[in-house]
Amino acid sequence: MEHKKGFYEKYIKRPQDFLCALLACIVLCPVMLVLAILVKIKIGSPVLFTQVRPGLHGEIFKLYKFRTMTNERDEDGELLPDEQRLTPFGKLLRSTSLDELPELGAILSGRMAVCGPRPLLVKYLPLYNEHQARRHEVRPGFTGLAQVNGRNSISWEEKFDLDVEYVDHITFLEDWKIIFRTIWTVLKREGINSETSETMEEFIGTDTPETKDNARV
Repeated sequence: MEHKKGFYEKYIKRPQDFLCALLACIVLCPVMLVLAILVKIKIGSPVLFTQVRPGLHGEIFKLYKFRTMTNERDEDGELLPDEQRLTPFGKLLRSTSLDELPELGAILSGRMAVCGPRPLLVKYLPLYNEHQARRHEVRPGFTGLAQVNGRNSISWEEKFDLDVEYVDHITFLEDWKIIFRTIWTVLKREGINSETSETMEEFIGTDTPETKDNARV
């Protein structure tokens, strides 16, 4: 089913996202400068974590965040697990979502939106079933419906269902509900960790025949 844009999504959402991101950059510029200095002191260089992510229609773009982990490796040269590389300062950045602030640049450039499904790893693309892949029918978001309904404390399948629900119901009111609920969620620091990990467990695909076929492509 082709995604059909309503009036808000066609004419208002993108200009609104740009203005919101620009205003946030102006207001938060001193905060980001201080955070960059603290990351440099407490974790080291580089200050920014860079990773490619799939965006609208799966198009790949570079995502920037403040770094929260060290590059510590084991005796074989392999990176240690996330839990061991995540520093106390990094945990603070994640729990307050301050590590996400550099993503404002992606909103200004049009790679991301304020609200939408979060951009995930490129390696997950062949693991999505047809329903889950619909999350890429819109720009990925700085925050989204899944982030205000459990964040990392809910399963991948629940997240993807919420992502697709958002795709099918993009409205001015829904976006602003998500924005205000995001502020409340961050203040309460809800859903930061999954039940078994400091971060979210890796997505290995939903166990359906369709997904297995996609994974073999």
